[in-house]
Amino acid sequence: MLMPGQPDSTINRIAVVYPPQMPQAAAEGKLVARALRELGAGHAAAAPISNGELRAEMQSGGFDLTIALGGDGTMLRAVHLSAPHNVPVLGINFGHFGFLIEVQRETWRQRLPDLLAGRFWVEERMMLTSEHWRAGQRLGSYQTLNEAVVARGQMVRPIVVTAHVDGFELTRYVADGLLVATATGSTAYALAVGGPVMPPELRNMLIVAIAPHLSVDRAVILPEGARVTLTVETTHQAVLSVDGHPPVHLENGDEVRAVASDHTARFIRFEDRGYFYRNLTRYMQQNPSTGETR
Repeated sequence: MLMPGQPDSTINRIAVVYPPQMPQAAAEGKLVARALRELGAGHAAAAPISNGELRAEMQSGGFDLTIALGGDGTMLRAVHLSAPHNVPVLGINFGHFGFLIEVQRETWRQRLPDLLAGRFWVEERMMLTSEHWRAGQRLGSYQTLNEAVVARGQMVRPIVVTAHVDGFELTRYVADGLLVATATGSTAYALAVGGPVMPPELRNMLIVAIAPHLSVDRAVILPEGARVTLTVETTHQAVLSVDGHPPVHLENGDEVRAVASDHTARFIRFEDRGYFYRNLTRYMQQNPSTGETR
């Protein structure tokens, strides 16, 4: 088992995953798996991240590490796949920016010997468990690395969301939406709507309103042990989206509950611990959706 902050040279069973809609990542993923086997890895399998056989092998404890080729969306999916089984993730960037990703497409061959020799450290990041409740019944539970978003649907009208923390009412928001984020999520959607940047090692939760109307417009930072409940009031469409996944329909009176997860996201890092601030500076100077720099 890889301990936080310490390398382990026993990585020997590696899943190499990629988005099925990205042929160049698929081709490179097969090259990564072959290179790992040539360097002495006992088992390296490349497959689309949605592949059923690979997911079953992960669930049965068949992998020590997941290597994800893609962008930050692929990294989120890789964490959802790997974190419940305590398997760390290493990213190879095939996206526009890759804020969560450690290795660039041009340099992965140089990093594989370091990986198999244990020359890395393991970064741990807090996750959330986000649940959808209706009339006392849980309809869904989602492991969350970035954020859970409660928002209006296609109709351009605000919704009302009442936020409770540890059973006590925080406030009632009239807004396009409300999100609950982790420190990792503080540099994602939360940052775009005016939330603060939190260092990734913090285990705090963050509540940020999206386009609030005559409501509290400041982010609220909560401790790790907080229990957040968001109750929706609406006469039109509202949705729940977790880590950018397709939205789930919400009805009037539905609740979204968020707490710290029992699972932890674990990332392989080769750079020193100042990497986050270097990446943040680059991120703030670049539009990651287009790859253009200012």
